[in-house]
Amino acid sequence: MRKITLNNGVEMPILGYGVYQVTPEECERCVLDAIHVGYRSIDTAQAYQNEEGVGNAILKSGVSRNELFITTKVWISNAGEEKAKISIEESLRKLRTDYIDLLLIHQPFGDYYGTYRAMEQAYKEGKVRAIGVSNFYPDRLIDMAEHCNIKPAINQVETHVFNQQIKLQDVMTTYDTKVMSWGPFAEGRNDFFSNDVLKTIGNQYGKSVAQVALRFLIQRNIIVIPKSTHKERMKENFDVFDFALSAKDMEDIAKLDLGQSLFFSHQDPEFVKFLLNYSRNK
Repeated sequence: MRKITLNNGVEMPILGYGVYQVTPEECERCVLDAIHVGYRSIDTAQAYQNEEGVGNAILKSGVSRNELFITTKVWISNAGEEKAKISIEESLRKLRTDYIDLLLIHQPFGDYYGTYRAMEQAYKEGKVRAIGVSNFYPDRLIDMAEHCNIKPAINQVETHVFNQQIKLQDVMTTYDTKVMSWGPFAEGRNDFFSNDVLKTIGNQYGKSVAQVALRFLIQRNIIVIPKSTHKERMKENFDVFDFALSAKDMEDIAKLDLGQSLFFSHQDPEFVKFLLNYSRNK
């Protein structure tokens, strides 16, 4: 498995398994399947309500904890230094581990500066190996990076062939902050799986549209965490290291970039209200 080195020297797999929208009931089985396939990086979050399933799978997998890389995220309802501190301890308990490999602020709302201070403290205490953010646009990423003691190692954002985050990745380079993609398949939007460009390129290598899309991001040094509840699809998503896209392939896929979200905008007042109301139930 190829690894990527974060700005504090910690290495993490460039390909992992995400459990967003995996139900608490299914999570343990799915994570066990993913680990058996070969995944060693697992991405969860407090808001997904399945940290316990991840923790159970870690213990049952038979894989040493130091071979696994576990990411979770602090939700808005736990924003602020004191609340975040308590929630980090709760995540450690649910994940049944002494440390979290990567801890992120899930959304740029609430007292996220207080949250980040709690994360910095957890990092200093050895409870967390790396810290970062999620869903931070360039302006907020710069503001955070310029006013914190520990530069964010990761910014996890919507990143796929239709929203390639070129500008954001360029800005993040200043702080050696790595892009981590959520939604690498755009959840099938914009006819993702029937895209002619991706299909044509895939046919050259005997690879699927999904594999080509993952390979495109990996070759841009973007961390990917595809999710599937089916073991065969997990295997397919994992099988992306035996081929390389040519410069022309990369150029052709780059032209698919629409430069905007296919989901929502964090600058949309109605979406912000939705997130804040959602957070009260988490």
